Amino acid sequence: GRQHCRISDQETNGKTSAASSNDFSDPIYKEIAITNGYINRMTREELRSKLAEFKLETRGVKDVLKKRLKNYYKKQKLMQKEHISEDSCYDYICVVDFEATCEEGNPPEFVHEIIEFPVVLVNTRTLEIEDTFQQYVKPEINPKLSNFCISLTGITQDIVDKADTFPQVLQNVVEWMRQRELGTKYSYSMLTDGSWDMSKFLNIQCRISRIKYPSFAKKWINIRKSYGNFYKVPRNQTKLTIMLENLGMSYDGRPHSGLDDSKNIARIAIRMLQDGCDLRVNEKIHGGQLMTVSSSVPLEGAPAPQMPRYRN
Repeated sequence: GRQHCRISDQETNGKTSAASSNDFSDPIYKEIAITNGYINRMTREELRSKLAEFKLETRGVKDVLKKRLKNYYKKQKLMQKEHISEDSCYDYICVVDFEATCEEGNPPEFVHEIIEFPVVLVNTRTLEIEDTFQQYVKPEINPKLSNFCISLTGITQDIVDKADTFPQVLQNVVEWMRQRELGTKYSYSMLTDGSWDMSKFLNIQCRISRIKYPSFAKKWINIRKSYGNFYKVPRNQTKLTIMLENLGMSYDGRPHSGLDDSKNIARIAIRMLQDGCDLRVNEKIHGGQLMTVSSSVPLEGAPAPQMPRYRN
């Protein structure tokens, strides 16, 4: 008959011979490997039943459910052996998803300017959205928004006409982050949906506004990379709506609203943390170039936010 994953010591004891000889030497890793084998053979309904038994989230596609159950068991076992440190994660994650000026077809010579700066603050201990920041930005080079941009983002001409310029909004972001003691009392990292927000939009905007690139945004978590690596899915499965769908969730709010996009990205980050993912910095900008950060680099939070100096 089908072998069920009871996830218990009784089931794994005495069966370590099934594990390959090149596993970690500690017998606990052999137990984990054997249980992973049971989990791989479970049906979706068996997975959901077992997750419900442990009071875990039961929504999501089969591969997500398997990963969730494996990580839960692994974490329980390693905590018993005190292999896991409580400081394996940042205290907070700041989710950012800019909206920028655009034209239909986005001609290559068009210069994108940030017109919405949202930040969603995720507490990694409570696994909740603790606070949000949002301000609109007045563009300088193309002050008149295209009809396409207005339709896509829902941001009207009147909104940006009344908004502050980017340097003032960035100063407000820095002050907001300082008030929450990020980088001083609490460790934190920025998080984006893809590489463009930091490496393209923020990079270009700082040049337009004649200010240096802010140090607190030089490294970030690209959640698309984290999601793909954690759940072992190809790149075409890491778009925002597909990630939500595969986790058993639907988009909440208005697509291409920077704040709503950021909140939905935060929901994915929270679910990944619940599923046992270590969300770590995996990208950075150096000398104006986008670079990958290795997962073997020690965990280090972003510096306390400071307003960058103006360029000469």
